[in-house]
Amino acid sequence: MTHEQEGMKRPPVVQERLNKLESLRALGVDPWPVGFVREQRVAGVLAEFAALQESGASVSLAGRLMGLRRMGKATFAELRDGAEKIQLYVQREQVGADTYDVFKLFDIGDIVGVTGRAFTTRTGEPSVEVRSIQLLAKNLQPLPASKEKDGQIFDEFSDKDQRYRQRYVDLLVNPATRTVFEQRSRIVSAIRRHLEGEGYLEVETPVLQPIYGGAAAKPFVTHHNALDMRLYLRIANELYLKRLIVGGFDRVFEFARDFRNEGMDRFHNPEFTQVECYAAYQDYRDMMRLVETLIAGIAVDLHGGTKVLLKGHEVELAPPWRRATMMELLQEATGEHVLELDEPALRALAKRLHVEVEPTDGWSRIVDEIFGALVEPTLIQPTFVCDYPREMSPLARRHRDDPRLVERFEAVVAGKELCNSFTELNDPLDQRQRFEEQNRLIQRGDAEAHPMDEDFIRALETGMPPTAGLGIGVDRLVMLLTGAESIRDVIFFPTMRPLA
Repeated sequence: MTHEQEGMKRPPVVQERLNKLESLRALGVDPWPVGFVREQRVAGVLAEFAALQESGASVSLAGRLMGLRRMGKATFAELRDGAEKIQLYVQREQVGADTYDVFKLFDIGDIVGVTGRAFTTRTGEPSVEVRSIQLLAKNLQPLPASKEKDGQIFDEFSDKDQRYRQRYVDLLVNPATRTVFEQRSRIVSAIRRHLEGEGYLEVETPVLQPIYGGAAAKPFVTHHNALDMRLYLRIANELYLKRLIVGGFDRVFEFARDFRNEGMDRFHNPEFTQVECYAAYQDYRDMMRLVETLIAGIAVDLHGGTKVLLKGHEVELAPPWRRATMMELLQEATGEHVLELDEPALRALAKRLHVEVEPTDGWSRIVDEIFGALVEPTLIQPTFVCDYPREMSPLARRHRDDPRLVERFEAVVAGKELCNSFTELNDPLDQRQRFEEQNRLIQRGDAEAHPMDEDFIRALETGMPPTAGLGIGVDRLVMLLTGAESIRDVIFFPTMRPLA
């Protein structure tokens, strides 16, 4: 295809910019030069503006043109540098006729470097009187036009699907999007500081694993050519972190990118971020205290207080959070002592309650489905749901008061699970029996049951001290603290269905 043929398929606005590109090159301008010495950031210039204006010192800035108002021999422009912006005043007599002719070929979206002096316009707006201006990167794909009305910004880039697919444009034209991801970074940093302050060591464990484990989920499968072996993308990092506890590291944590081959909705993306931590000589009650103090502290850092508005409800994150057992909550919702029901009776209960379950679902999965349908959405204020049936948690320690249960909690806020914690099972004989029970579920067709892991059992046989573990869904925590409606709003580049 010739350049002319390719150009015929371009939208007119893109073709216009390509024409300007050729004109720039004809004038000897490199549209993508090697570099530019940026001596200041816009934020720094604005912070010291009065002193810079008084001294008449030169400033050197770089950023993206986000507005242009041409008035013959002078132009007002908006220069955006990250989240900050400043007005530029470009005059033909200041930059020279040749440079101004080149500048007339610039567009909104171009990246430029400027030098000049700080001054204030008649309307009182901090500005830069430009002495020199250089094109650093030509924009060939026009940015969506935006307009402001009654203090609200309206733009042509509001389609959610487009915004997820072209996050780079979303970040440029929607300041609120940038704010969410800046807050995400602050949340991650706050978690790291808190755990390190509690004596935890940050570690790294394998993403490619010969045996997936640590959660009930279907994995992604891949193949290692050199070793001619099947590998799995991790669904959790739990079993490797507990190996480190065995190895003598008493407190460890890891921010893990995990992968689960499951459906997608507002709360699920095939790849997501968790932080998991493990502490020797603690139990799940210690982890409850860690969770409520950690999340309340992050809320104060982010919002200045522990109350957040979610789904029309004011949610109080300050400790102590409510504690309730899973069986108590299920009995309130169903009127039944669920722990006393066998699988056929439980399946009949699900049918009566209009909760859909699969023929391959075992007793524990049916309990989970009923809880997820009838109980979890009602838990708006922070609640630790405690003491799960043993069948639901193959890696958790039997409850010290009732062997039918395990010492486990999930924290639920605004109707969604936020984190999961166990007093960890460290009895290798019990662990082997649990894995064998899971294998029977696999044989029944449960694709999310936990496979046997002989090396992990060997690690437990080496001896793991009493240990508590915790996993927090970072994406869901960010959703909670920023008020985001979808997990895709807090992941820079979410997984998307291919365009037809």
